[in-house]
Amino acid sequence: MNRMNRFSAWTTLGLLPFWACSPDVSEPKPNVLFILADDLGYHDLSCMDSEYYETPNIDRIAHEGMIFTNGYAACQVCSPSRASIMTGQFPARHGITDWIGARTGEEWRRQGRFNKLLPPEYVHNLPSEYITLPEALKEAGYKTFFAGKWHLGDEGSWPEDHGFDINKGGWDRGGPVGGFYAPWENPRLPSGPDGESLTMRLAHETAEFMKAHQDTSFFAFLSFYAVHAPLQTTQEKWSKYRQKAEEMGIAETGFEMGHFLPIRQVQDNPVYAGLVETMDDAVGVVLNALEELGLADNTIVIFTSDNGGVSAGDAFATSNLPLRGGKGYQFEGGIREPYFIKMPGLIKAGSTSDVPVSGTDFYPTILDLIGEKQLPHEHADGISLLPAIQGKAMEERPLIWHYPHYGNQGGEPSSIIRLGEWKLIHYYEDGREELYNLSTDPEETTDLSGENSALAKQLSEQLFAFLNEVGARFPEKDPEYNEELERKHLEWDKNVRLPQLEKQRLEFLSEDFDPGNNWWGSAVDN
Repeated sequence: MNRMNRFSAWTTLGLLPFWACSPDVSEPKPNVLFILADDLGYHDLSCMDSEYYETPNIDRIAHEGMIFTNGYAACQVCSPSRASIMTGQFPARHGITDWIGARTGEEWRRQGRFNKLLPPEYVHNLPSEYITLPEALKEAGYKTFFAGKWHLGDEGSWPEDHGFDINKGGWDRGGPVGGFYAPWENPRLPSGPDGESLTMRLAHETAEFMKAHQDTSFFAFLSFYAVHAPLQTTQEKWSKYRQKAEEMGIAETGFEMGHFLPIRQVQDNPVYAGLVETMDDAVGVVLNALEELGLADNTIVIFTSDNGGVSAGDAFATSNLPLRGGKGYQFEGGIREPYFIKMPGLIKAGSTSDVPVSGTDFYPTILDLIGEKQLPHEHADGISLLPAIQGKAMEERPLIWHYPHYGNQGGEPSSIIRLGEWKLIHYYEDGREELYNLSTDPEETTDLSGENSALAKQLSEQLFAFLNEVGARFPEKDPEYNEELERKHLEWDKNVRLPQLEKQRLEFLSEDFDPGNNWWGSAVDN
């Protein structure tokens, strides 16, 4: 009887064949393939209700595993979220509270935003004293591999310095320097032939690693630079999605003015759609490799994103509606993510869980799924999701977000607590607080803090008790703040930037759109 037949027999009998419960079993522990997208929104997948983007390969993970409908990134921007996956700690605790490279203090004035507050300093390198997820898996006998975006510190704090045996493309930069098609600039990944897709290259590197280590247990972390800016795709994919947008009906307007910046309201950017599809093609490469190697039935596959889709700032790429906001924002569009876990033989295909979960939970959950002991001192803010996977009730616990910075995308300095169905947002500019019931109002349209003042006060006290306990840093008032300068800046965004974005949107959808560089990688996108 082969391994999976034994597994199926055990589960049929109602027994749980966890390796932790059977220490004498010589069978290899399950492999782990962790796929992390960059800047992918909650509704940027066809399996998450997008009618525009097509993602059949990522959909396979969702349909063959469990979808956590209340899955969250630990922050609304990338570096903090990524550090939380590696450590199992909320950003307020590990100290990386903004994307590494963002300005703080008086340096923030150089952004020309004329804001009321000066953002606090933050940790710029993933602390070496932590036992990271890959280090814990190495200790358990796993071969560890990283490919793609790291953005957790300078040289000396790269993937190979935090538990990964092999690093293909991970360094201090947060975007694909040189773009998504060769030639690119990356000291950890030599550029391929002109026109080679970086996204596909990372997938092929991952597939080659799995093939080379198919006879041992491995942890492969595929961390795409996609779908971060710059937005690039091939002419073929652009043409496909331009036509699709036309068939769906091109909206008269695509943006509305937010608090600081215009916010995209429609999914109809054919360049971004092509970038999403290329990432999905790359996911297909690694999933097919697992099948071809006979490893699919013994591999845990995880898929998520590091923050919400970019609806404002950066490339204004997508809409997260009906969720409010996007990357950089304190609203659900900035933090709620696709969150899928697949483990054949244990997780029922097509199952869902509405338990609120965080990127901090992957660390202890993976340890549980492979039969290793928990490390609660390390993953202090994460919990194992095994009970939810088994369909059991889980005790309510608070999820905490701390972003005392101004997002490049228009988010405000704030901290958040979610407990059960309730979400409270504290704003640092003026100290106001908003309270939303996410079970009845996931769009966050109605602030209920006035009629639920006792609950709002309780949640606020719980939030700040945690922040003070972990030594969180807070923004300070800018003594040079000039209200008139900020007003003029916001008027420019409304009267100049917004019309520019509407014009650009229609140019992308025009039949004669030309990106001006003979298209990207048209000959080598495979």
